[in-house]
Amino acid sequence: MANNTSTSKGKWRNLSKYACRIFFILIVLQVPLFRVQCRSGVCKTPIEVTSSQLIASEVFPLPVVKGLLYPGAIVNGLITNMTVPSWNNLLSIYNLTDIKEASAVADLQRLEVLAGSYFCVAGSLIGLIKPGRMSMFGILLVIWGLVKEGILGKPVNTDPSKAAFVYPTMLIALLSAFLSVKYDLKKAARSLPAQPVAMPLKSSSKSKLK
Repeated sequence: MANNTSTSKGKWRNLSKYACRIFFILIVLQVPLFRVQCRSGVCKTPIEVTSSQLIASEVFPLPVVKGLLYPGAIVNGLITNMTVPSWNNLLSIYNLTDIKEASAVADLQRLEVLAGSYFCVAGSLIGLIKPGRMSMFGILLVIWGLVKEGILGKPVNTDPSKAAFVYPTMLIALLSAFLSVKYDLKKAARSLPAQPVAMPLKSSSKSKLK
């Protein structure tokens, strides 16, 4: 019985590791998950949304942001025209050369997608070291932002080519984000408060003796 329990635990641990790796590949290799209007034009991945904000705000050095973009740019370049993009032309490929002068209205109207993209990128990197809930929280924020725009129509978009759209790969990202979370049932049970045991009142026991 103990062997079966340990085997099942090992499977669940491996499942969370594999889910973290799948989510990492989806995010870092920039597999299109959605389509939404952003500061650089139209963004299809959390890294594109995050990079446009990081470059405009100058929070991180430019080589760090380009390092996030480069793996996906290589994959996209090999798929489209079998060429590896140049490191120096990376910003022009993603329309990020004049991002500081671009209007930030599109991003401010989609704060859920912006914040969720930040969490997705950070969660994909941290998840390789220690699985957590950051990826799940980020993907849920992105989905809520897209649902709010698609159903509630906020913000209003009259251009169909820039309207919010969700790709089927979003389902894979959602499942991998949920499965990357480790659930320790024993730890959760130990953290529950102990239920007090009801004791008979002394007065009632005395009355019974009389």
